[in-house]
Amino acid sequence: MPYEVRAAVAVEKGAPAEVRTILVPDPGPEDVLVAVQACGVCHTDLHYREGAVGDDFPYLLGHEAAGVVEAVGPQVTGLAPGDYVVLAWRAPCGRCRSCRRGRPWYCFDSRNAARPMTLLDGTPLTAALGIGAFAEKTLVAAGQAVKVDPAARPEAAGLIGCGVMAGYGAAVHTGAVGSGDTVAVIGCGGVGNAAIAGASRAGARRVIAIDLDDGKLDAAERFGATDTVNSRGTDPVEAVRGLTGGHGADVVIDAVGRPETYRQGFYMRDLAGTLVQVGVPEPETTIELPLLDLFSRGGALKSSWYGDCLPSRDFPVLIDLYLSGKLHLDRFVTETVGLGDLEAAFTRMQRGEVLRSVVTL
Repeated sequence: MPYEVRAAVAVEKGAPAEVRTILVPDPGPEDVLVAVQACGVCHTDLHYREGAVGDDFPYLLGHEAAGVVEAVGPQVTGLAPGDYVVLAWRAPCGRCRSCRRGRPWYCFDSRNAARPMTLLDGTPLTAALGIGAFAEKTLVAAGQAVKVDPAARPEAAGLIGCGVMAGYGAAVHTGAVGSGDTVAVIGCGGVGNAAIAGASRAGARRVIAIDLDDGKLDAAERFGATDTVNSRGTDPVEAVRGLTGGHGADVVIDAVGRPETYRQGFYMRDLAGTLVQVGVPEPETTIELPLLDLFSRGGALKSSWYGDCLPSRDFPVLIDLYLSGKLHLDRFVTETVGLGDLEAAFTRMQRGEVLRSVVTL
């Protein structure tokens, strides 16, 4: 029997999200039903609402969530009602060419729930990133629900599901930051600060935070930045070179995803350095660089998909770091809001007033 629950739905492109009653079906054979406790407000949700991800409206928004398993499909193993989980938008299939090559963090056929959630009139909803967690209950594939220590408060734990994992993994996995490295992070929102925390945790000798906002730079220092650069009135490339003996950083992480920040990151590297792009670009943007510079500067230009994470491996580790006081997830939570406050939270996010608003249910 379907469950009637309240949820935030983007009905049409550009229109404000609406709180609607939706229908959530019983789990399919390999699905789990999750009672959502908290879900972070991420830029990706706004991209869905604006039609920048696709046009498969209506969208059920929300994807950065923690909650409790209520029911499981008959073929599900390893999860049971009552388990506390963080939801992941990658659930490796184990069968695609990337999984078979031993790289499940790049899975090209990630699992989602087999049965759609719908509006009351039966209209299927497209779940944001295959999750749809701005809802009192949601249905996901079993591989998307990662069991973690229930001692972690859901407002903080849910952030592991997207922004924190993306930034932390961009430093630790994609960028392979090592002991003694110098690291520059462009953009000090939730993802950028998670990258700073990851670089610091990985043993970077110097972590340089770059942003236009002094408030965000202050926050970056609390996550482990050793130096800050306000690029509103300072050339960040020259500033980073000045802080690194004229060489540039070993690893640069672009957590913004704009052509100008990517170009800055490219020239901010030391020779043979690594540039990691984790900020999601707008669909129409392009970048042009001299081919000779691409050749002569060497190194690596990488895109970080979800921090190149394996949720079943990485989520429990990050939660353990949080509970031991080594990863300060609570510092990402600027405010908690209700489901009906989502549009106001989007506005504050666009103004750069928050690291993360979190919807509690």
